[in-house]
Amino acid sequence: MPEARSLNPFRVFQKHRNFRLFLIGQTLSLVGTWMQTMALGWLALELTNSAFLVGLVATASSVPILIFTMPAGTIVDRSDKLRLVRFAQFAFLCDASLLWWLTYTDRITIVSLLALAFVSGLVASIEIPARQSMFIDLVGREDLPDAIALNSSGFNLARVVGPGIAAAVIAQLGIAWCFFLNAASFVTVLIGLFMIRLPEWVPRPVTLTPWQGVRQAAHYLRDTPKVRALMTMVTVYSILGVPVLALMPVVARQMFGLGAGGYGLLMSCVGIGGLAGALSLAALGYRTSRVRLLVSASMAWPVLLLAFSFTTRPALGYALLLGVGFTMIMNGAISNGLLQTNVPDAMRGRMMAAYGLVVVGLSQVVGAFVAGFVANVVGIAPAIGGSAALMMLYGLFAFFRRHDLLAL
Repeated sequence: MPEARSLNPFRVFQKHRNFRLFLIGQTLSLVGTWMQTMALGWLALELTNSAFLVGLVATASSVPILIFTMPAGTIVDRSDKLRLVRFAQFAFLCDASLLWWLTYTDRITIVSLLALAFVSGLVASIEIPARQSMFIDLVGREDLPDAIALNSSGFNLARVVGPGIAAAVIAQLGIAWCFFLNAASFVTVLIGLFMIRLPEWVPRPVTLTPWQGVRQAAHYLRDTPKVRALMTMVTVYSILGVPVLALMPVVARQMFGLGAGGYGLLMSCVGIGGLAGALSLAALGYRTSRVRLLVSASMAWPVLLLAFSFTTRPALGYALLLGVGFTMIMNGAISNGLLQTNVPDAMRGRMMAAYGLVVVGLSQVVGAFVAGFVANVVGIAPAIGGSAALMMLYGLFAFFRRHDLLAL
């Protein structure tokens, strides 16, 4: 397959019209989403001055994913995925608009902030598996891993641009306008989604209730060692490694003495590293073993995070976060691609629901909540360092003492 060996990271983007429309709209929308993410963390910190409540805001958006995304995955497997994604993006538009209005009129409280975060998570519980499992319809199975990697590059480009714009908007206009711009950004993704043309959706016979579908997915995970090992690794790394992003406002203020601008730069460094990692992965194609790359990234990530926990110099912190972003995205994109290429089509929606439950749900509900609590008790640096050490110990066990992951 000569195409698969191309070093052009944008090959899939150039080849598939539907994927181009999706990625352009999604990336522009994600710029607004990252602006809102940064503004939410800073607003929570301004309202409460509490690391615990900053983590709780991130947790509130993930609780519905933890509860509902698996039965939602069953619905995705029997529904028109494109229609579901369109509906969900419109719901996100409404949620962001209400958040802007409440903040602009000074009616926002920590309670309403938590409530709107919960509603956003409720919509995401079905949007995540629908969007993730739709990739194969946009590009086909052969180009799926590279499409996932390139989509990660759009995610990280938005992470680079979004916080920087948010910092400028907060300084010049106020936090509320970050939410307004995020609401406006959802228009771009909706335009792209309505321009996509897929073959007419053919309903599958419905033989299981949503909860029976969840049990079937649980049995599949239990009885498929390679997929079970992959999901276990994703779970551990998501709970221990990802929550540092939710606590970045506290990192900025307490570890480095920075304001909103410094916070935005910290988040942008993670995004730049992630963008480099995603584009590198898309360019490599099938030239090297994805599993070997997964092992390398998964061992380097906690080492970099541990080093970050010991630094008090912003310049060194920025440099380390570049590496953290690179390895984090390599780990996530490779895991996502391996999962989707190792599961049957009829199970894809539920497996992506399980993936979203772990990466978004557990990482925030368990990871960010616990990390926020621990940071409140022992400090932000020991909380990050302890998580990194646990990640490293698990990685040594999973990759060098067990063989299921190496068989993917």
